[in-house]
Amino acid sequence: MLNISDNNKTNSPSLQKFDTIKNLNLNSSAKVMNKIIMFFFILGILILFLPWTQNISGSGAVTTLKPNQRPQSIQSVISGRIENWYVQEGDFVKKGDTILFISEIKEDYMDPNLVANTKRQVNAKKLSLESYGSKVKTMTGQIQNIESEKNLKLEQAQNKIKQSLLKIKSDSMDLVAVKTQLKIANTQFDRAVQLNKEGLKPLTDVEDKRLKLQEVEAKIITQENKFLTSKNEYINARVETNRITAEYSEKVSKAQSDQFTAMSNQFDTEAQVNKLENQYANYSIRNGMYYITAPQNGYVNRVLQAGIGQTVKEGTAIVSIMPAQYDIAVETFVDPIDLPLINRGEKVRVWFDGWPTIVFSGWPDVSYGTFGGKIVAIENFISDNGKYRILIAPDKEEAPWPKKISIGSGAETIALLDTVPIWFEVWRILNGFPPNYYKTDVKPAKEKK
Repeated sequence: MLNISDNNKTNSPSLQKFDTIKNLNLNSSAKVMNKIIMFFFILGILILFLPWTQNISGSGAVTTLKPNQRPQSIQSVISGRIENWYVQEGDFVKKGDTILFISEIKEDYMDPNLVANTKRQVNAKKLSLESYGSKVKTMTGQIQNIESEKNLKLEQAQNKIKQSLLKIKSDSMDLVAVKTQLKIANTQFDRAVQLNKEGLKPLTDVEDKRLKLQEVEAKIITQENKFLTSKNEYINARVETNRITAEYSEKVSKAQSDQFTAMSNQFDTEAQVNKLENQYANYSIRNGMYYITAPQNGYVNRVLQAGIGQTVKEGTAIVSIMPAQYDIAVETFVDPIDLPLINRGEKVRVWFDGWPTIVFSGWPDVSYGTFGGKIVAIENFISDNGKYRILIAPDKEEAPWPKKISIGSGAETIALLDTVPIWFEVWRILNGFPPNYYKTDVKPAKEKK
């Protein structure tokens, strides 16, 4: 050490000359305080090695496990005007009990006999439909009769054609026979003339043969005329057949046209009947909507539309009902950073607002007034508050939840994770690390024999 100052002293002055130092050495309480401080220091170090259960805390409210057990509002299906209330807030109603009555405000449905008039329209249209059906059947029978008459006429014409052919054949044979007789008469006349010239026959025989020849010539003209008449009759029979076919085809076409018109009217009337039946069903159902009834057993929480004569639109909430039977549950919200640590089936500790509770988050076994729960649902989409919604049901393996808890009351939750020393948890929090991932024990499925 450099000896720069002249005031250097080799020996430091003793503190014992001060009265305060003397009193400290003589005071026994200071020694006790030192021991206490040392005790708590050692105790703090030991506490750091105690086990600590990591957890995820959340806050929410009491709700129901099933959607149909939650408070619901009853809406009016149709527009109307409130005429009479049958309940008040706090009343217990059973399923089907009348809550209120509304009257009609739309002019299309104000007719008091609307359903009856629509029913009569339906019956009238049904009778019209039956009439068209009968007309279609009648036209079908008429077409069949025309076809039968056509077949008979054609058969008669065919028979006439056959008769004409036979008559033509007979007349042609007679014509051939007359022609043969003409040849014979010519031959006999020529022979008689030759014999008369030779003096073997008298002139009277020649005159007789000439007369016979003229008779045969006249007969052949008559027979040819008869033969041509038979041909004309055959042609007329064929023309008559074509005329019958055309005439009855026209009659059938006209009858079928009338039948198709009747069928078209029948289908149109059937469509009108279906439309009227639909209107009748709608009007009947609408008449039953004037009385708004309770969908299930429950209590009337709040009347949302008060007064008499107030008009409400369709879909307007009128009254709120809380179901009488429900399975209680808790919905809580956790931060997105904690969502990967949450799994279905994990156990959760829950305590409720207004219920005596002493909570030690790191030592759940020491806590008082908390109840066991189990995660049954995890929402996959973030809520409006920036957190994820978790649904917790009572744990059947632990004590039941209090029966006096009301739906909507506040609740706090703690999801239990891994157990670590306190010093590790303090170190994790100071460094901002997430809790340890908690893995649930999954039992392997037993092999089927």
